[in-house]
Amino acid sequence: MPRKNKPRRKLIVQFVEYMVSGGVYFWVGYAILNYLYYGLGWKTGILFWWATIISNVIGWAINFVMQRFWVFNNRSLKGHQTQVTSRYAIITLVDFVLNYFILLGLKSVGITPAIGQFASSAFFTAWNWVWYKYWVFPEHMKKHRTIVTPARLVAHRAHGHSGYHKAAV
Repeated sequence: MPRKNKPRRKLIVQFVEYMVSGGVYFWVGYAILNYLYYGLGWKTGILFWWATIISNVIGWAINFVMQRFWVFNNRSLKGHQTQVTSRYAIITLVDFVLNYFILLGLKSVGITPAIGQFASSAFFTAWNWVWYKYWVFPEHMKKHRTIVTPARLVAHRAHGHSGYHKAAV
């Protein structure tokens, strides 16, 4: 394969993996939402809110593991798990609120959540690809420079133990 096609091929493979993991997230969430909505009758008010929360939380957990460790698995993310997880949580919360209002709006015009979830997922496929690729799981995570302050010097010792622990005498 010519060298110039290698980055393009890598991007295509990564996008296919993204679509597979997104499909797993969608179908797991879709099945749970439909079970709660139709099977248990959680169709109105707070029950509908909980149905969307439960179905999404389970789907998000599966999606995070697949996106982080399969689709966007790269060495630069290894030392940044807290930052990556925080960014994923932020996007996920934004997605949840947007998805809830998309479904609620579609429901108000007579489109059931079973159909509305398909429309919503089309939007989130493009939306999340951009956010995941360039912000949540970037190819190169910037290392943050530690700012040395007197408090950090006092609290941190070279051998790694905190200065806050009482020294053994």
